[in-house]
Amino acid sequence: MSLIRQQIEEREALNLAPAAARARESRGRERPEEECSIRVAFQRDRDRIIHCKAFRRLKHKTQVFLAPAGDHYRTRLTHVLEVSQIARTISVALRLNGHLTEAIALGHDLGHTPFGHAGEAVLNELHPDGFHHYQQSLRVVDLLEHKGQGLNLSWEVRDGICRHSKGRGAILPPPSKDSTVLPATLEGQVVRVSDIIAYVNHDLDDAVRAGLVQENEIPPHLIQRFGETPSRRVDTMVRDLVEQTLAAGGEQLTMSPDIVGGIDELRTFLFAKVYENYQVHADFFKAMKVIRELYQYFMTHDEHWEKSINYPPGTPRDRMVCDFIAGMTDRYALDLYSRVFLPQPWSIL
Repeated sequence: MSLIRQQIEEREALNLAPAAARARESRGRERPEEECSIRVAFQRDRDRIIHCKAFRRLKHKTQVFLAPAGDHYRTRLTHVLEVSQIARTISVALRLNGHLTEAIALGHDLGHTPFGHAGEAVLNELHPDGFHHYQQSLRVVDLLEHKGQGLNLSWEVRDGICRHSKGRGAILPPPSKDSTVLPATLEGQVVRVSDIIAYVNHDLDDAVRAGLVQENEIPPHLIQRFGETPSRRVDTMVRDLVEQTLAAGGEQLTMSPDIVGGIDELRTFLFAKVYENYQVHADFFKAMKVIRELYQYFMTHDEHWEKSINYPPGTPRDRMVCDFIAGMTDRYALDLYSRVFLPQPWSIL
Protein backbone atom coordinates (compact mmCIF):
# COMPACT_ATOMS: atom_id res chain seq x y z
CA MET A 1 0.00 0.00 0.00
CA SER A 2 1.47 3.34 -1.03
CA LEU A 3 1.89 6.11 1.48
CA ILE A 4 -1.02 8.52 1.87
CA ARG A 5 1.31 11.39 1.03
CA GLN A 6 2.15 9.79 -2.29
CA GLN A 7 -1.54 9.40 -3.08
CA ILE A 8 -2.09 13.11 -2.40
CA GLU A 9 0.86 13.98 -4.64
CA GLU A 10 -0.58 11.81 -7.40
CA ARG A 11 -3.95 13.56 -7.11
CA GLU A 12 -2.17 16.91 -7.34
CA ALA A 13 -0.46 15.80 -10.54
CA LEU A 14 -3.79 14.78 -12.08
CA ASN A 15 -6.17 17.43 -10.81
CA LEU A 16 -4.33 20.73 -10.41
CA ALA A 17 -4.08 23.28 -13.21
CA PRO A 18 -0.91 23.28 -15.35
CA ALA A 19 0.27 26.53 -13.73
CA ALA A 20 -0.19 25.22 -10.17
CA ALA A 21 2.69 24.33 -7.89
CA ARG A 22 2.98 20.68 -6.90
CA ALA A 23 4.47 19.48 -3.66
CA ARG A 24 6.34 16.67 -5.38
CA GLU A 25 8.12 19.26 -7.56
CA SER A 26 9.05 21.58 -4.68
CA ARG A 27 12.52 23.06 -4.69
CA GLY A 28 12.81 21.63 -1.19
CA ARG A 29 14.03 22.82 2.18
CA GLU A 30 17.34 24.37 3.20
CA ARG A 31 17.90 21.36 5.47
CA PRO A 32 16.72 18.07 3.93
CA GLU A 33 14.23 16.11 6.02
CA GLU A 34 12.52 12.76 5.85
CA GLU A 35 9.07 13.17 4.28
CA CYS A 36 5.89 12.68 6.29
CA SER A 37 3.91 9.54 5.47
CA ILE A 38 0.58 11.45 5.52
CA ARG A 39 1.11 15.13 4.72
CA VAL A 40 2.71 16.66 1.65
CA ALA A 41 5.43 19.26 2.19
CA PHE A 42 3.16 22.30 1.99
CA GLN A 43 0.74 20.81 4.54
CA ARG A 44 3.60 20.35 6.97
CA ASP A 45 4.65 23.96 6.41
CA ARG A 46 1.14 25.20 7.15
CA ASP A 47 1.02 23.17 10.37
CA ARG A 48 4.44 24.41 11.50
CA ILE A 49 3.32 28.00 11.02
CA ILE A 50 0.04 27.55 12.90
CA HIS A 51 1.81 25.93 15.85
CA CYS A 52 4.68 28.40 16.14
CA LYS A 53 4.85 31.08 18.86
CA ALA A 54 5.04 33.99 16.41
CA PHE A 55 1.67 32.97 14.97
CA ARG A 56 0.03 32.96 18.40
CA ARG A 57 1.39 36.42 19.16
CA LEU A 58 -0.46 37.86 16.15
CA LYS A 59 -3.67 37.90 18.22
CA HIS A 60 -2.28 40.81 20.24
CA LYS A 61 -0.69 42.79 17.41
CA THR A 62 -2.25 45.85 15.79
CA GLN A 63 -3.94 45.74 12.42
CA VAL A 64 -5.06 49.41 12.26
CA PHE A 65 -6.31 50.39 15.71
CA LEU A 66 -3.66 50.17 18.42
CA ALA A 67 -4.28 47.57 21.14
CA PRO A 68 -8.03 47.63 20.46
CA ALA A 69 -10.29 47.13 23.46
CA GLY A 70 -13.36 46.39 21.36
CA ASP A 71 -13.93 42.68 20.75
CA HIS A 72 -14.86 43.09 17.09
CA TYR A 73 -11.89 45.06 15.76
CA ARG A 74 -9.44 43.15 13.62
CA THR A 75 -6.03 42.20 14.92
CA ARG A 76 -3.10 40.97 12.89
CA LEU A 77 -4.27 37.39 13.53
CA THR A 78 -7.80 37.89 12.25
CA HIS A 79 -6.36 39.70 9.22
CA VAL A 80 -4.18 36.70 8.44
CA LEU A 81 -7.14 34.34 8.76
CA GLU A 82 -9.26 36.47 6.44
CA VAL A 83 -6.45 36.61 3.88
CA SER A 84 -6.06 32.85 4.12
CA GLN A 85 -9.72 32.14 3.43
CA ILE A 86 -9.96 34.60 0.54
CA ALA A 87 -6.77 33.19 -0.98
CA ARG A 88 -7.88 29.59 -0.57
CA THR A 89 -11.24 30.33 -2.23
CA ILE A 90 -9.43 31.83 -5.21
CA SER A 91 -6.89 29.01 -5.41
CA VAL A 92 -9.49 26.25 -5.32
CA ALA A 93 -11.50 27.98 -8.04
CA LEU A 94 -8.38 28.27 -10.21
CA ARG A 95 -7.29 24.68 -9.40
CA LEU A 96 -4.12 25.91 -7.75
CA ASN A 97 -2.43 24.31 -4.75
CA GLY A 98 -4.59 25.15 -1.73
CA HIS A 99 -2.06 23.79 0.77
CA LEU A 100 0.69 26.07 -0.54
CA THR A 101 -1.65 29.06 -0.70
CA GLU A 102 -2.77 28.55 2.88
CA ALA A 103 0.78 28.15 4.21
CA ILE A 104 1.92 31.40 2.56
CA ALA A 105 -1.15 33.30 3.73
CA LEU A 106 -0.86 32.16 7.33
CA GLY A 107 2.85 32.99 7.46
CA HIS A 108 2.95 36.25 5.52
CA ASP A 109 2.73 38.62 8.51
CA LEU A 110 4.70 36.72 11.16
CA GLY A 111 7.34 39.46 11.17
CA HIS A 112 5.02 42.36 11.87
CA THR A 113 6.01 44.61 14.76
CA PRO A 114 3.85 45.73 17.67
CA PHE A 115 1.69 48.73 16.74
CA GLY A 116 1.56 47.75 13.08
CA HIS A 117 3.23 49.99 10.53
CA ALA A 118 4.05 52.57 13.22
CA GLY A 119 6.44 50.08 14.83
CA GLU A 120 7.79 49.07 11.44
CA ALA A 121 8.59 52.70 10.57
CA VAL A 122 10.58 53.21 13.79
CA LEU A 123 12.63 50.03 13.43
CA ASN A 124 13.32 50.93 9.81
CA GLU A 125 14.65 54.27 11.05
CA LEU A 126 16.72 52.91 13.93
CA HIS A 127 18.14 49.61 12.72
CA PRO A 128 21.29 50.05 10.60
CA ASP A 129 20.09 47.56 7.98
CA GLY A 130 16.57 48.99 7.89
CA PHE A 131 13.45 46.98 8.63
CA HIS A 132 10.62 45.59 6.51
CA HIS A 133 8.00 43.26 7.96
CA TYR A 134 8.08 40.87 4.99
CA GLN A 135 11.83 40.37 5.39
CA GLN A 136 11.34 39.89 9.13
CA SER A 137 8.61 37.30 8.44
CA LEU A 138 11.16 35.29 6.49
CA ARG A 139 13.68 35.76 9.29
CA VAL A 140 11.13 34.44 11.78
CA VAL A 141 10.58 31.19 9.88
CA ASP A 142 14.23 30.78 8.90
CA LEU A 143 15.91 31.55 12.22
CA LEU A 144 13.97 32.98 15.14
CA GLU A 145 11.49 30.18 15.79
CA HIS A 146 12.55 27.07 17.70
CA LYS A 147 15.32 28.95 19.54
CA GLY A 148 17.32 29.71 16.44
CA GLN A 149 16.53 26.59 14.42
CA GLY A 150 13.68 28.08 12.39
CA LEU A 151 10.82 26.16 10.82
CA ASN A 152 12.79 24.92 7.79
CA LEU A 153 9.94 25.63 5.36
CA SER A 154 9.75 24.76 1.68
CA TRP A 155 11.29 27.19 -0.81
CA GLU A 156 7.91 28.04 -2.35
CA VAL A 157 6.39 29.03 0.99
CA ARG A 158 9.40 31.16 1.91
CA ASP A 159 9.30 32.84 -1.51
CA GLY A 160 5.61 33.70 -1.11
CA ILE A 161 6.14 35.10 2.38
CA CYS A 162 9.00 37.42 1.49
CA ARG A 163 7.37 38.74 -1.71
CA HIS A 164 3.81 39.32 -0.58
CA SER A 165 4.13 43.02 0.20
CA LYS A 166 3.11 45.72 -2.28
CA GLY A 167 2.85 48.91 -0.20
CA ARG A 168 1.03 51.39 -2.40
CA GLY A 169 2.37 49.78 -5.55
CA ALA A 170 0.43 48.18 -8.38
CA ILE A 171 -2.17 45.63 -7.32
CA LEU A 172 -1.47 43.46 -10.38
CA PRO A 173 1.87 44.56 -11.84
CA PRO A 174 2.54 43.52 -15.44
CA PRO A 175 4.76 40.49 -16.12
CA SER A 176 8.40 41.32 -15.51
CA LYS A 177 11.75 39.66 -15.86
CA ASP A 178 12.58 41.12 -12.45
CA SER A 179 11.99 38.11 -10.19
CA THR A 180 11.86 40.32 -7.09
CA VAL A 181 8.54 41.93 -8.04
CA LEU A 182 6.17 38.97 -7.71
CA PRO A 183 6.24 35.60 -5.97
CA ALA A 184 7.48 32.82 -8.21
CA THR A 185 4.28 30.77 -7.83
CA LEU A 186 0.74 31.70 -8.78
CA GLU A 187 -0.24 30.65 -5.26
CA GLY A 188 2.06 33.30 -3.82
CA GLN A 189 0.61 35.87 -6.21
CA VAL A 190 -2.91 34.92 -5.10
CA VAL A 191 -1.94 35.63 -1.49
CA ARG A 192 -0.49 38.99 -2.52
CA VAL A 193 -3.78 40.06 -4.11
CA SER A 194 -5.87 38.50 -1.34
CA ASP A 195 -3.96 40.57 1.20
CA ILE A 196 -5.21 43.82 -0.30
CA ILE A 197 -8.73 42.46 -0.94
CA ALA A 198 -8.88 41.58 2.75
CA TYR A 199 -7.53 44.78 4.23
CA VAL A 200 -9.35 47.34 2.08
CA ASN A 201 -12.59 45.70 3.14
CA HIS A 202 -12.01 44.86 6.79
CA ASP A 203 -10.15 48.11 7.53
CA LEU A 204 -13.08 50.05 6.06
CA ASP A 205 -15.47 47.97 8.16
CA ASP A 206 -13.45 48.70 11.32
CA ALA A 207 -13.21 52.41 10.45
CA VAL A 208 -17.00 52.60 10.18
CA ARG A 209 -17.31 50.75 13.49
CA ALA A 210 -14.88 53.21 15.11
CA GLY A 211 -16.73 56.22 13.76
CA LEU A 212 -13.79 57.44 11.67
CA VAL A 213 -15.82 56.93 8.50
CA GLN A 214 -19.54 57.38 8.07
CA GLU A 215 -21.16 55.01 5.62
CA ASN A 216 -22.47 57.96 3.61
CA GLU A 217 -18.86 59.13 3.13
CA ILE A 218 -17.91 56.06 1.10
CA PRO A 219 -17.90 57.19 -2.55
CA PRO A 220 -21.29 56.14 -4.00
CA HIS A 221 -19.77 54.85 -7.25
CA LEU A 222 -17.60 52.43 -5.24
CA ILE A 223 -20.63 51.12 -3.40
CA GLN A 224 -22.38 50.74 -6.73
CA ARG A 225 -19.39 48.94 -8.20
CA PHE A 226 -18.60 46.60 -5.29
CA GLY A 227 -21.70 46.38 -3.10
CA GLU A 228 -23.12 47.81 0.11
CA THR A 229 -21.64 45.34 2.62
CA PRO A 230 -18.09 44.10 3.30
CA SER A 231 -19.01 40.54 2.33
CA ARG A 232 -20.57 41.68 -0.94
CA ARG A 233 -17.51 43.77 -1.78
CA VAL A 234 -15.13 40.85 -1.11
CA ASP A 235 -17.34 38.58 -3.21
CA THR A 236 -17.32 41.05 -6.13
CA MET A 237 -13.53 41.33 -6.12
CA VAL A 238 -12.93 37.59 -5.78
CA ARG A 239 -15.45 36.68 -8.50
CA ASP A 240 -13.87 39.13 -10.91
CA LEU A 241 -10.35 37.83 -10.27
CA VAL A 242 -11.41 34.21 -10.76
CA GLU A 243 -13.56 34.81 -13.84
CA GLN A 244 -11.07 37.10 -15.59
CA THR A 245 -8.12 34.81 -14.85
CA LEU A 246 -9.93 31.74 -16.19
CA ALA A 247 -11.09 33.65 -19.26
CA ALA A 248 -7.46 34.64 -19.94
CA GLY A 249 -6.24 31.04 -19.76
CA GLY A 250 -5.29 30.73 -16.09
CA GLU A 251 -1.58 31.35 -16.54
CA GLN A 252 -1.56 34.86 -15.07
CA LEU A 253 -3.80 36.58 -12.51
CA THR A 254 -6.12 39.05 -14.22
CA MET A 255 -8.84 41.47 -13.12
CA SER A 256 -11.15 43.87 -14.93
CA PRO A 257 -9.67 47.38 -15.23
CA ASP A 258 -12.66 48.93 -13.48
CA ILE A 259 -12.31 46.51 -10.54
CA VAL A 260 -8.56 47.09 -10.18
CA GLY A 261 -9.13 50.83 -10.46
CA GLY A 262 -11.89 50.67 -7.85
CA ILE A 263 -9.71 48.75 -5.39
CA ASP A 264 -6.93 51.28 -5.87
CA GLU A 265 -9.41 54.13 -5.31
CA LEU A 266 -10.72 52.45 -2.17
CA ARG A 267 -7.17 52.07 -0.89
CA THR A 268 -6.52 55.79 -1.53
CA PHE A 269 -9.74 56.62 0.31
CA LEU A 270 -8.58 54.59 3.31
CA PHE A 271 -5.20 56.32 3.41
CA ALA A 272 -6.89 59.72 3.45
CA LYS A 273 -9.67 58.89 5.91
CA VAL A 274 -8.12 56.23 8.15
CA TYR A 275 -4.41 55.46 7.87
CA GLU A 276 -3.41 59.15 7.81
CA ASN A 277 -6.25 60.35 10.05
CA TYR A 278 -4.96 62.61 12.84
CA GLN A 279 -6.89 60.62 15.49
CA VAL A 280 -5.15 57.41 14.47
CA HIS A 281 -1.81 59.15 13.98
CA ALA A 282 -1.88 60.66 17.45
CA ASP A 283 -1.69 57.16 18.90
CA PHE A 284 0.84 56.12 16.26
CA PHE A 285 3.25 58.84 17.41
CA LYS A 286 2.91 57.65 21.00
CA ALA A 287 3.52 54.07 19.91
CA MET A 288 6.58 55.12 17.91
CA LYS A 289 7.97 56.78 21.05
CA VAL A 290 7.52 53.51 22.96
CA ILE A 291 9.37 51.49 20.32
CA ARG A 292 12.13 54.07 19.91
CA GLU A 293 12.89 54.31 23.64
CA LEU A 294 12.77 50.54 24.16
CA TYR A 295 15.20 50.04 21.29
CA GLN A 296 17.62 52.62 22.68
CA TYR A 297 17.33 51.17 26.17
CA PHE A 298 18.09 47.59 25.19
CA MET A 299 21.10 48.65 23.18
CA THR A 300 22.80 49.24 26.54
CA HIS A 301 20.78 47.20 29.08
CA ASP A 302 20.14 43.50 29.52
CA GLU A 303 17.47 43.61 32.23
CA HIS A 304 14.08 42.22 31.19
CA TRP A 305 15.62 40.94 27.99
CA GLU A 306 14.70 37.31 27.41
CA LYS A 307 17.37 36.22 24.94
CA SER A 308 15.92 32.80 24.14
CA ILE A 309 17.41 32.53 20.64
CA ASN A 310 20.72 30.80 20.03
CA TYR A 311 22.25 33.40 17.74
CA PRO A 312 25.33 32.61 15.67
CA PRO A 313 28.52 33.97 17.24
CA GLY A 314 29.21 37.57 16.28
CA THR A 315 25.58 38.56 15.71
CA PRO A 316 25.43 42.35 16.24
CA ARG A 317 23.56 43.55 19.29
CA ASP A 318 21.36 45.86 17.21
CA ARG A 319 20.19 42.83 15.21
CA MET A 320 19.19 40.99 18.38
CA VAL A 321 17.46 44.05 19.84
CA CYS A 322 15.54 44.54 16.58
CA ASP A 323 14.36 40.91 16.64
CA PHE A 324 13.37 41.18 20.29
CA ILE A 325 11.25 44.28 19.79
CA ALA A 326 9.74 43.15 16.48
CA GLY A 327 8.48 40.00 18.19
CA MET A 328 6.61 41.86 20.93
CA THR A 329 2.85 42.15 21.09
CA ASP A 330 1.26 45.55 21.66
CA ARG A 331 0.44 44.82 25.27
CA TYR A 332 3.84 43.31 26.05
CA ALA A 333 5.59 46.40 24.63
CA LEU A 334 3.37 48.72 26.68
CA ASP A 335 3.84 46.66 29.84
CA LEU A 336 7.61 46.48 29.38
CA TYR A 337 7.80 50.21 28.68
CA SER A 338 5.93 50.84 31.91
CA ARG A 339 8.26 48.60 33.89
CA VAL A 340 11.40 50.13 32.40
CA PHE A 341 10.54 53.83 32.28
CA LEU A 342 7.69 54.52 34.72
CA PRO A 343 7.83 54.44 38.53
CA GLN A 344 6.21 51.38 40.01
CA PRO A 345 4.11 51.31 43.19
CA TRP A 346 6.16 50.24 46.21
CA SER A 347 5.12 46.83 47.43
CA ILE A 348 4.76 46.57 51.20
CA LEU A 349 5.13 43.05 52.50
